[in-house]
Amino acid sequence: MGNLPEPRTDEGRAGLRAIVGAPARALLAFDFDGTLAPIVEDPALARAHPDAVPALARLAGRVAAVAIVTGRPAEVAVRLGGFEAHPELAGLVVLGAYGAERWEAATGELSVPPPHPGIAAARLEVHAWARRTGAHLEDKGNALALHTRRAPDPDGAFAALREPMDRVAASRGLVVEPGRQVLELRPPGMDKGAALTALVREKNAGAVLYAGDDLGDLAAFEAVATLRASDVPGLRVCSGSAEVPRLAEATDLTVPGPAGLAAFLGELADAMGG
Repeated sequence: MGNLPEPRTDEGRAGLRAIVGAPARALLAFDFDGTLAPIVEDPALARAHPDAVPALARLAGRVAAVAIVTGRPAEVAVRLGGFEAHPELAGLVVLGAYGAERWEAATGELSVPPPHPGIAAARLEVHAWARRTGAHLEDKGNALALHTRRAPDPDGAFAALREPMDRVAASRGLVVEPGRQVLELRPPGMDKGAALTALVREKNAGAVLYAGDDLGDLAAFEAVATLRASDVPGLRVCSGSAEVPRLAEATDLTVPGPAGLAAFLGELADAMGG
């Protein structure tokens, strides 16, 4: 298949062949931070890799759908990704808050669930923990994320925060989502795997690609494996980093971070003739 890298698994190779062979039936879905956008110390400064959006635009006209599945609020991912500025992405779907929120590029409509009362009840405690440990608080409205990357002792802060985050989650009906030097407190009931599976069914996709870089993406990778067992070929792509080496073991193909993923997407567009 031209210059495309070869997945390490038979299932991944079959998924890639299905995507290239019948792109009009393929759903391509991506995490945002660490996958389309490099990880940065301040989450508010994250931006899509400069080659990522042009590559997505080349693919968008050839596949059934392109989607972003992220823990960010959907409107934040849209703004940071600069997706509204690209009319070629008119069919883009952004699923935010692990699938609880949805933004449609075709209409500009945003769907957001009502706030979870547990988040409001936990907000003051989480603010206090951020001050105490030097963690950076990202208030997502319906989720609270503590990033320890900028703390004086990033690993120590992460370890110190785990127990109180678990405790408040249990008392407020929430869940804790760990990631790359981040702990996120969020409502239960949705994960990236459920969101991806629902979108595959909605779009009647005949093949699926999912790319991610963190522990929150494991559910989506598991969903691809389950879909493959039900005769929907799929490819799992790891945007590789030294911080989460176990992710490569759960995927079919590893690329070197957002730059590597953008290059792969360009090669994929070439293989499709796009």
